[in-house]
Amino acid sequence: MATRKFRFYFLRVIFLVASFVPRRLTLSGIQFENNCEVGVFSKLTNAYCLVAIGGSENFYSAFEAELADAIPVVKTSIGGTRIIGRLCVGNKNGLLLPHTTTDQELQHMRNCLPDQVVVQRIDERLSALGNCISCNDHVALTHPDLDKETEEFIADVLGVEVFRQTIAGNILVGSYCAFSNRGGLVHPHTSVEDLDELSTLLQVPLVAGTVNRGSEVIAAGMTVNDWTAFCGSDTTATELSVIESVFKLREGQPTAIVEDMRKSLIDSYV
Repeated sequence: MATRKFRFYFLRVIFLVASFVPRRLTLSGIQFENNCEVGVFSKLTNAYCLVAIGGSENFYSAFEAELADAIPVVKTSIGGTRIIGRLCVGNKNGLLLPHTTTDQELQHMRNCLPDQVVVQRIDERLSALGNCISCNDHVALTHPDLDKETEEFIADVLGVEVFRQTIAGNILVGSYCAFSNRGGLVHPHTSVEDLDELSTLLQVPLVAGTVNRGSEVIAAGMTVNDWTAFCGSDTTATELSVIESVFKLREGQPTAIVEDMRKSLIDSYV
């Protein structure tokens, strides 16, 4: 009888875990009006996703279909433009917007994003924040010449440690890398020494690679969080395989997590 009861609760726990784990998907075949640089027109975090307003409905629908059950997918512009992924930077804690953001856009995002997400407009000379800053939920890499005040906003609003860095000699660190809390992809010419240094700072595994059939501008060609990555339609099968591996997306599948839970439950029962 006790064994039967355990099996019942065991199956129930597995069902509940599977129900609440976000789905995983690495996507090729996504374009924004025939443009493969999907990271230019979107910003994905673990708490929300921003998508450029006025683009193809198929582009928005691709994000909504995979994310809407887990996080809000918000259509917006920044400063009247659609290159939102290059103009803002954010994580689960906050969102930083350039001074070109209108009052209406600022209020729209504050209304649509989760209450715990701090939305802040900052007065930074290097206004393409997405090109100058890359972050996950714990660490940010920034352009070496960002204002000190901006660095403080990054630390306070995003809740991260901040490091001024270059990627393979490029000061636009936000363009030449993409990383989550699970892994990261950086410029293909990044040296082994730099990879080790960056990996130590970020505390995640890193791989040097490309997207969109050899593009070095990593963050323009993809956008990623802890369980999902969206890539431009030119991204090759080999590039997708590298992305799936370094970001540990396969491990984010419900089946993998449920299997871990199953093993844990069995061990504790035995």
